[in-house]
Amino acid sequence: MPPALMPSGLTPSVLIAPDKFKGSLAADAVARAVADGLRAAAPHAHVTTLALADGGEGSVAAACTGRFRAETVVVTGPVGEPVTASVARDGRTVLVEAAAMCGLGLLPQGRTAPLTATSRGIGEAVRHALAGGADTLVLALGGVATTDGGAGLLQSLGAVLADADGTPVGPGGRGLTDLHHVDLTEARAALAGVDLILATDVDNPLLGAHGTAAVYGPQKGATADDVRELDAALTGFVRRLAAAGVPDADGLARTAGAGAAGGLGYAGLLLGGRVRSGADHFLTLLGADELLADADLVITGEGSLDEQSLSGKLPVALARRARRQGVPVHAVAGRCTLSPEQAGAHFRSVQALTDLTDQDCATDSALSAQLLARYGRAVAERWIGGCGEGAVPAARLTLT
Repeated sequence: MPPALMPSGLTPSVLIAPDKFKGSLAADAVARAVADGLRAAAPHAHVTTLALADGGEGSVAAACTGRFRAETVVVTGPVGEPVTASVARDGRTVLVEAAAMCGLGLLPQGRTAPLTATSRGIGEAVRHALAGGADTLVLALGGVATTDGGAGLLQSLGAVLADADGTPVGPGGRGLTDLHHVDLTEARAALAGVDLILATDVDNPLLGAHGTAAVYGPQKGATADDVRELDAALTGFVRRLAAAGVPDADGLARTAGAGAAGGLGYAGLLLGGRVRSGADHFLTLLGADELLADADLVITGEGSLDEQSLSGKLPVALARRARRQGVPVHAVAGRCTLSPEQAGAHFRSVQALTDLTDQDCATDSALSAQLLARYGRAVAERWIGGCGEGAVPAARLTLT
């Protein structure tokens, strides 16, 4: 057996801080499974778990594993039906998760509505937060069914978006094709003095070949014709805003992150928001630095470790912070397509669950949990020095 990382007799402190394994396990379930295995092999270890999120689905749940507390809200869902969701509050800071209000998972029977899905519920959740005295709002942008440029959000905050007759435009990106009159005065006043943070890890602009309709529309059911219609509608939206004298409407549309969450990033920028890295913002929000300061070893992970991970997704962002504090980081993923050199630049070891089974674990929660527990045992045996009954030898896991 390989030598243990820490001398026997000491009480090692282990931080287990993964993102979700999409389609399989939520972040807290991943952390629990790894922790169960690690404790079985090294019951003397002090184990802390931290569920992570980067602004997409699960952001409120991750925040509420820490000092945030959930508040229930009933808002307009993506196709107009009411949905019950939660926001997370810590004092006067409120986190609103876009996916919980207008996410793809909220579409009835999974029927997509790429042209008409609305972001109105986000604005309603923001109003709830403001009514409770929030002075800092974090919009977690990701996983939505909408491509409306945040029009629904703006309307629910009091913005005038009307057709030639003065009638409010209809829902979704298609509604913007009728837009003639724009007035953001009331919506901007609603957020005066509020620190609005737009947490996202995408850097797409609003329009064009790299814009929100072209890149993300097909994931929401948009055909090639739909994409062209949506991009044209959003282009017209920007032109109407510019003609109405909205400061830097054109420039904000080109800003990295304006295309996040179907253009909710753009609406947030129009309201004075600041785009921030979702991964880094949530690591700070959840107190990761304080936990790293007390850790001897960190285990992180996500469903897929790949080229996109290197752009600053949660496991890599956490590893960078851990390196500054001299703490080694080990990673586990559903699959890993990184080269040994790429992985080794950030992690002491990397384990892919696909290397541990011939079965498809990507959508099998029970199998994923079993493999993660097995991985936790192996990490304890190899890097800590376990003493539990029935520990799985690390060699069987072929840790890199």
